[in-house]
Amino acid sequence: MASAKPVVVVTGIAGNLGSRLLPLLGDFSVIGVDVSPPQTDLPLQFERMDLGDESYTRVLYELLRDIRPVSVVHLAFVIDPVRSGVLDPERMWQINVAGTARVMEAITEANRATDAGIKQFVFPSSVSVYGPNLPFPATEESPRAAHTLPYAIHKKQCDEVVQQRSSALRGCSVYILRPHIFAGASVENYLLGAFRGSPNGRGSRAEKMRSEGKRLPCMLPRGQQYLDNKIQFVHVDDMARLLAHILHRDPEPQRLTILNVAGRGEPLTFARCIEMAQAKLLRVPGKWAMRLVLQFLWKQQISAIPPDALPYMTGEYIMNTDRLRTFLGGEYESVIRYTIADAFADSFKTGAVSAQGAAAQ
Repeated sequence: MASAKPVVVVTGIAGNLGSRLLPLLGDFSVIGVDVSPPQTDLPLQFERMDLGDESYTRVLYELLRDIRPVSVVHLAFVIDPVRSGVLDPERMWQINVAGTARVMEAITEANRATDAGIKQFVFPSSVSVYGPNLPFPATEESPRAAHTLPYAIHKKQCDEVVQQRSSALRGCSVYILRPHIFAGASVENYLLGAFRGSPNGRGSRAEKMRSEGKRLPCMLPRGQQYLDNKIQFVHVDDMARLLAHILHRDPEPQRLTILNVAGRGEPLTFARCIEMAQAKLLRVPGKWAMRLVLQFLWKQQISAIPPDALPYMTGEYIMNTDRLRTFLGGEYESVIRYTIADAFADSFKTGAVSAQGAAAQ
């Protein structure tokens, strides 16, 4: 008689990354946690939980204690308040930062209660934790200087929570992955939206523009440096493959593993991205003018790009991914299959997510 499959718990299973990961987990029994079930026909045990609600810490603990999973992958995170409908900053913080702490608390207590404890905890952080203006490619030891944008600040705070609490997980290997901007046909996020010209707001004018197939111009301040700024991407399917790779390998002997994640090859300049996206470029006098335009588009509900994203749209933040290459060894190219350029190009293929789509980084 075949032995039962090992169990993996994935929070945020209904999100874009969760939906890309699920097909890669056929060797596991998957328990998905989210506020709504994913749209899938794949085998899955779904548990409805709101990790922004403190009372679910106990519910999650009891689930982990009873099913004894080998791994927990924590993907639940509010990225885009407009598409998620979570517009209250305190509610967003409760889901993102407090929710991450609650998951770690539940793992700690479950491992204390059972001998066969959870062996792996994986948390995707973000390149945004390093801040929007880096003089050199960030290594995993670079300062975390996120500011202004709530998403980036929350990722930084979660990153710190995971590091601080990793030693308390009682024999559980902890992985913090810091991916650069997700790309791919199924992905919608601030930067891709800017290059796509997506009128992705909730207002009637945005809806009319979408129905007419109209695009917003890609906006940058005047000055060659903004066109010369470089950017990296990672295909969302490569990120899913990396998560699956970690789940299939033996836990690391060290307590904490931190990895920068980006596609293979050289970064792209913003000028090259604009060219590849076939976007119309609008130059404005300076950052102040760009902020005013972003504020107008935001207040009129034409665009879902918050004005606070400005530093991340005008800065350069590149990462060194040598540690990832060493970690994957001979499997590097089978996991990270897309170059940065190919990942970005895939975001503009026919059938790429529309401005109305709900997929997020």
